[in-house]
Amino acid sequence: MTGKEYRQHDDDDQLVKRILMAIFGLLIVFAIVVFLVWAFLHPAKPRFILQDVTIYAFNLTAPNLLTSNMQITLSSRNPNDRIGIYYLKLDMFASYRNQQITLPTPLPRTYQGHQDVTIWSPILYGNSVPVVPFLETGLSQDMNAGLVLLNIKVFGQLKWKVGTWISGRYQISANCPAYISFSDRTKAIQVGLAMKYQLAQTCTLDVSLD
Repeated sequence: MTGKEYRQHDDDDQLVKRILMAIFGLLIVFAIVVFLVWAFLHPAKPRFILQDVTIYAFNLTAPNLLTSNMQITLSSRNPNDRIGIYYLKLDMFASYRNQQITLPTPLPRTYQGHQDVTIWSPILYGNSVPVVPFLETGLSQDMNAGLVLLNIKVFGQLKWKVGTWISGRYQISANCPAYISFSDRTKAIQVGLAMKYQLAQTCTLDVSLD
């Protein structure tokens, strides 16, 4: 290889290095800009409130079978001024002492704008759901005492929206305690044969990267 060819080869190498360094530099700048924007507009988690629970059926029969039918009113508020929320997939169900007692009910996908409030009112069903024996004993005792703690849970995915930029998927899980009084009817409103409990109970909420 002649000296001229060596110089040409070195020039080509230098050009490739400059291009790679320029691309790498642009990626770093882009990452820094995204980080600063994200840090400045760091999204606050939505706020879920369990508004009310209407009990149509809640019957424990032998052997260890629970039938429950209830309508839930759940509100969600987006507290962010500049960030929207896409709820991609949400499922709601009821549980008793960490045992799921109703089928998961899907909630409709929705977009929640800045400071917007969304309200869902699904019906949860659980027909003749087997309850493990020790939970059946505890549930019988709670029902006889007149107060049952149910947990309304929501699991799903969301995305954040800032301007035209949309984030990746995040996992969301909410837990809403619902104290149902079967002994004190003054704490409920009778709706036909059903009993409606006004709760306004704040839910705990976790949001994590998928």
